[in-house]
Amino acid sequence: MSRTQYNWSRKSLDELVTFYNERIAPEMIKSQLQPQQTPPRYEWLTEHGFSGLAYTLREHHGLTLSEFFVDIVGVGDSKTNVDSYDWTVDNQETVDTFETYLRSLQTRGELAERTIQSRRSRLAQYARTYQKLHGAADLQSSLTDIERKPEEINRCLEVFDVFNAELSTDGTKLKYLGVVSQFYDYLVDFKQAKYNPVERLNKQFNWTRTEPDNKTVDRQGMSHIYTEADDTVSQVLVLALGAWGLRPNEVASLHVSQFVLDDDGDERIEFEERKNGPGSVAVLFGVETVRTRIAELDGSDWEGYLFPSSQSSTGHITGATVNNRFKRLAADAGVVVNGETPTAKMGRRFWYSIYKDATSTLVAQLEGVAADQGSASPEVVVSNYLSEKDRRGYRREAMADELTAVFGNRK
Repeated sequence: MSRTQYNWSRKSLDELVTFYNERIAPEMIKSQLQPQQTPPRYEWLTEHGFSGLAYTLREHHGLTLSEFFVDIVGVGDSKTNVDSYDWTVDNQETVDTFETYLRSLQTRGELAERTIQSRRSRLAQYARTYQKLHGAADLQSSLTDIERKPEEINRCLEVFDVFNAELSTDGTKLKYLGVVSQFYDYLVDFKQAKYNPVERLNKQFNWTRTEPDNKTVDRQGMSHIYTEADDTVSQVLVLALGAWGLRPNEVASLHVSQFVLDDDGDERIEFEERKNGPGSVAVLFGVETVRTRIAELDGSDWEGYLFPSSQSSTGHITGATVNNRFKRLAADAGVVVNGETPTAKMGRRFWYSIYKDATSTLVAQLEGVAADQGSASPEVVVSNYLSEKDRRGYRREAMADELTAVFGNRK
């Protein structure tokens, strides 16, 4: 039987998510699998012509299949159940310690569930590789005897030799090292280990993080893109990225229940979970646009999503769709960044550039106050003489002015 050839290496991460939902998930249903509950096994992917997914995730995105399905696509239960995870590790003490550590991060560290899932996946991969190399995933018995430190360091070094060969980027290798090192630090902190065997391991590899790609849309470009948005749904999409600083996936799943629009001076979007935990995002521009969008959608069959999709099992569009719509608006507006059509992530970075400008404006406005107080700099005034409430109010005012200058007089 002939197989369809997919150009995996050209697909972005968002495009791979869309591919999963549109191509892989229907095939799983035909095989009586549950694509929203259980990730497909590598053997199944190979049998159905999708084996290239594992390679492109590893080489181009620094992800394992498990990390992609669970952390990126969101397959599985919406709540992380640390104790039900299949570690595929032979040492129960290691498994128990992993689970205790992760529960501590959940409760005391208040980390977002996706962060917990990502750390769990990397710890599991480390333990499995250790087990494959050394016969058992006994990560702890050598840590209570300082005389065994050299041999344990060598065992850990061999694990990262494998990672060095198999993982595609220094950044990904450093993520694994960081997660593993923090786990060992936890053991040291709670007197379960006398040393961290990987704390100086990076010196053996000289891995370095490359500077992030911080290309963004400039003010004029964002203004042109917003002008091109000639309906409310497009306007909300552009504002969500550029004026509120949301991630594409957060934009795609925006729900009316998240908006607090009747708290004068403190309009915001509430998140039960974000990458760094629960939080809220200020809506300093676009309140009336959101209200108009809600009024357009309000009806008996509306499920509350600002970007609904009848063809999606989630009830809303995907982050990939947000990216495609933003790129289409940018292309229609003739906006380019370094010769390329800007992406939704570039639109989100615009918010950060504006926020930085607003903060600089605030500091500049306080130069006179600093001089009157005899302070060394306006930054000292901000930190020592203004209450948190006042600092927040000044930042919001400066940010609102910056956004108005870009997006015009629409509210």
